[in-house]
Amino acid sequence: MPGILVFVEQRDGKVKRVGLEALGAARRLIQKAGGEVGAVLIGDRIASEAKGLAAGGADKVYLAEAPELRLYSSEGYASILADVAKRIQPSLILMGATAMGKDLGPKLAAKLKGPFMGDCIGLEVGEGGVATATRPIYAGKLLSKLTSRQPTLQVATLRPNVFPVHPPDPAREPVIERVAPSVDLAKLGDKVKEVVATVGSKVELTEARIIVSGGRGLKAPENFKLVEELAEALGAAVGASRAAVDAGWKPHAYQVGLTGKTVSPVLYVACGISGAIQHQAGMSSSKYIVAINKDPNAPIFKIATYGIVGDIFEILPLLTEAVKKMTAEG
Repeated sequence: MPGILVFVEQRDGKVKRVGLEALGAARRLIQKAGGEVGAVLIGDRIASEAKGLAAGGADKVYLAEAPELRLYSSEGYASILADVAKRIQPSLILMGATAMGKDLGPKLAAKLKGPFMGDCIGLEVGEGGVATATRPIYAGKLLSKLTSRQPTLQVATLRPNVFPVHPPDPAREPVIERVAPSVDLAKLGDKVKEVVATVGSKVELTEARIIVSGGRGLKAPENFKLVEELAEALGAAVGASRAAVDAGWKPHAYQVGLTGKTVSPVLYVACGISGAIQHQAGMSSSKYIVAINKDPNAPIFKIATYGIVGDIFEILPLLTEAVKKMTAEG
């Protein structure tokens, strides 16, 4: 099988975790089917990140650097990726299903006249290199399987926090090939002039090591303060179930699940969440899961590391107080 090419997303000169997840997925597929893993890194003054890509599973890093590439350019990035892909003819091209990947992936597939599989939560490569992807449909109620019709230049975006990162090997040295864009970067039709980030003290959900989520069991939006107080004491991010979001208690940005965000923290605390399949699919890869629910038969208890059966209105204040006391005692 020809190799796999991975587009590694970077922001502000730092590789994003989703790029390492795509590298990990490529490494596991290659171990079964054979071939090499190539990584494409695009930006400005980012050569220092190449060693980390080798440690994360890349056999070769294709590096494109220019001041015009510091911020994402749909036209510029797609052209560079297409040039590399046409030259090495990989079987599969992977990237994260982020805002950038969702724009770049289809455009790249169109340039290569290859198949596109988006928002994948599972990926397999069969005989001859033909890929089969698993992805959610109908708001996560069903999972569909898509099988490509050709074994080369297949493009797939992977849902963040679903595919594990390859165990790093610091001894691996990068093989770097610098690539020059075939397009005139000064004459790109689309240019990002500035990225304005929201400034705040809250922990971003997909990057958090600890998440405290609330569900329908909270009964009213004002009761989310119990979840927020525990999250603040733990230094955690706040999440919500689909039911809580649909009820208007929290914005969609807080939603954990197939139709929201997929998370994989060290600790996930589910408060008043029954644990429907849609929600479990978004958080079941958490290392430790603590479930608090008054219904002993709630599905969430089947995947929980620790379960507390009881009234969340009594339990959450006690937990928050205990955490604050432990923090104060050091």
